[in-house]
Amino acid sequence: MRDIVARLAPLNRAVCSPDYDRAIDYLRGLLPFEVLETAPDDGHNGWVIPPHWEVTCARIEREGRLLYDGTRHPLGVIALSAPFRGRVSREVLRAHLHFDHRFSDALPYHYRQQFRSWDRDWGFGVPRTLYDGLEPGEYEVTIETRETAAPLRLLELRLPGTRRDTIAVCANLDHAGQANDGVSGVAVGVELFRRLARRPRRFSYVLVLCQGIIGSEFYLARHAPKGGPLFEALCLWMLGSTTTLAVQESRGARSNLERALLQSLAESGIMHRRGAFEEIIVNDEYVWEAHGVPTTSLSRFPFNEYHSSRDTIDIISEESLAEAADAADRALLAVEATPLVRKAFSGTVCLSNPRYDLYVDAGQVALGDDPDPVRIALRRLMDFLPSLTEPTTVASLAARFGLAPEEAERYLRAWERKGLLTLD
Repeated sequence: MRDIVARLAPLNRAVCSPDYDRAIDYLRGLLPFEVLETAPDDGHNGWVIPPHWEVTCARIEREGRLLYDGTRHPLGVIALSAPFRGRVSREVLRAHLHFDHRFSDALPYHYRQQFRSWDRDWGFGVPRTLYDGLEPGEYEVTIETRETAAPLRLLELRLPGTRRDTIAVCANLDHAGQANDGVSGVAVGVELFRRLARRPRRFSYVLVLCQGIIGSEFYLARHAPKGGPLFEALCLWMLGSTTTLAVQESRGARSNLERALLQSLAESGIMHRRGAFEEIIVNDEYVWEAHGVPTTSLSRFPFNEYHSSRDTIDIISEESLAEAADAADRALLAVEATPLVRKAFSGTVCLSNPRYDLYVDAGQVALGDDPDPVRIALRRLMDFLPSLTEPTTVASLAARFGLAPEEAERYLRAWERKGLLTLD
């Protein structure tokens, strides 16, 4: 996995760019991905596909002496910089220089123009030391770019299972010059699907490698699997650093995958953090949730080098990548191993009617029948089932109501025999 990160990290993987295309070609040599394309003039909800962009020359000079070459690092020119040529004062130049406010020697990852291609400026990413060291006077600035209209491209790999329900795994393939942010998740996703491809599957799976936010939106709006519903999604972010693993819950904490992930980490004794939706990180999760897909994420965010030129292969640990891949794999195995519960009725049911005989009396102290924990838990499960709106695993329902999995399944099977639920 670390080799994959090492190969991809140095590339200037702007949203639409030659290096992004090179990343696609490399990954298609590892797994049989399909390339999905959205036409450059396909406007959707205000999202605009930026031009296919690369920098061919980026120089700051003074009196014929080269002070800075922005092409020497992917962050040396801000993403989607407009071309520019001219002589400017130090004050004007400084207004177009962006430095990392945390590190004097690092370049910042300046990415926002890729989402606002209708309002572009020119600029460089520079060390704070260069910014501070500029002397009064005039400077010659050259930024030359090559730009064309081209489709937004992303990668998809589908693995069919015996169920139509599909689990999506998403990672970001853009983030120019970054190692942990973006392509570490790609590497873990590739490893995970190599394992999935070698074994029988009940769920269907899709691995989506795309640009952050805009890639997920166009994928879900234009290309999402039509053969079956998207059951849930797992986002893989920033998994190569030695920082602590973090599981971020779906909106409303309704994901089966998040429960399986947390159980996997707890049973393995792996230190981890748990956070509510958007409490740990705000990324593509909100896009998938907006399309009705419960989405959890596994990450090692935050890490000190985030969005800077310090995010290199040097901070990537193979052990960290393997730990994340193993945890995600165990979670998928757990979700595969437990039946999936679907509701087959609407409204409420008179469960005490002899036709059903499913009513659970938790106990009545006044009548000398003291409640016990199992009956209380079963009663809570009973009351919840009429509100079940999404397919849910038996294991998740058992964990939610504090029941042993076999106890929960026994009761749910009784509902199935009455035609109220299906378990598959």
